[in-house]
Amino acid sequence: MEGKEQVLSCIQPTGNVHLGRYFGAIQNWVALQEKYDCIYGVVNYHGMTTPFDPQKLRTLTWDVAFRLMACGLDVNNIFIHSLVPEHTELAWILSCMTSYGELTRMTQFKDKSLQISESNKDAFISTGLFTYPVLQAADIIIYHARYVPVGKDQEQHLELTRNIATRFNHVVKKEYFPLPEPLYTEIPKVMSTADPTRKMSASLGEKHNIDVFADPNRIRKQIMSAVTDSGDVSYPDMSPGVENLFSLLKASGYTETYTDLIHQYQSGTLGYGQLKEEVANAIIEMTEPFRQKLLILNADNRAVKEQIKQSSAKIRERAQKTLKEVRELSGLI
Repeated sequence: MEGKEQVLSCIQPTGNVHLGRYFGAIQNWVALQEKYDCIYGVVNYHGMTTPFDPQKLRTLTWDVAFRLMACGLDVNNIFIHSLVPEHTELAWILSCMTSYGELTRMTQFKDKSLQISESNKDAFISTGLFTYPVLQAADIIIYHARYVPVGKDQEQHLELTRNIATRFNHVVKKEYFPLPEPLYTEIPKVMSTADPTRKMSASLGEKHNIDVFADPNRIRKQIMSAVTDSGDVSYPDMSPGVENLFSLLKASGYTETYTDLIHQYQSGTLGYGQLKEEVANAIIEMTEPFRQKLLILNADNRAVKEQIKQSSAKIRERAQKTLKEVRELSGLI
């Protein structure tokens, strides 16, 4: 990887690997491996910021790591957060260089805490949910990442990371941490097929997300039951549900089918049943290799877990080097 720029991105082990996660991040991560020195984390420490079940957290952490590999990520690029504890020590050091005011302005804390409160007025909202942007900053700069693949909704977090890195450099009087830049890519906006006004999300429930590794019959059923419109919307207008189906078809790589069906839609000859059938076929065909690869990985469960532990240990060596230098620069004995 010598000479290649460093890219860092992470995923929480919460919920399944649905199409929103795949098209929004994982598909791009696979492609980036060709051009950059990539590190991808399964950040189970972040999975503790909202109410969690310990056994479920452990299971989901391994499940997500296996699924990332099944989707095409190189195991050597994957680490599990809790196997690299240097992240949390760096987060403490950085938290001492982050103002309370900066964290109160983070919109995701407001959104997530409100979501938790709406589901249960007596729900527990942790300090970790408030301070996790600092841990996220540590996740990025501990590897001196040059680029971070982000969507527009993550710009605020990356800007905070840059501010924290700048403040650290100022305190230690050395340009030690580079300021990470966003790596923008074309990310399809994947909405729930059950409610196309909301983003596809595991937290909304099963009907609002389509699991990449689900049985093909279930995928087909979910697509065929997708919300469209009553048929009274015509070109050039397009209802959110129909637009979402076209987006899924395009993101699946079926560009010729997409173009053909768009022409049919424009001419008023496209039936929504036909559109749903084509989308279902495209998604099932695209995801079939992932399901087959996951079966192979699960059949060799213990050996694959050992591979992930070894890759985490190798990646940890980079984190240990950084933390040793940070301690020295910070005046820590």
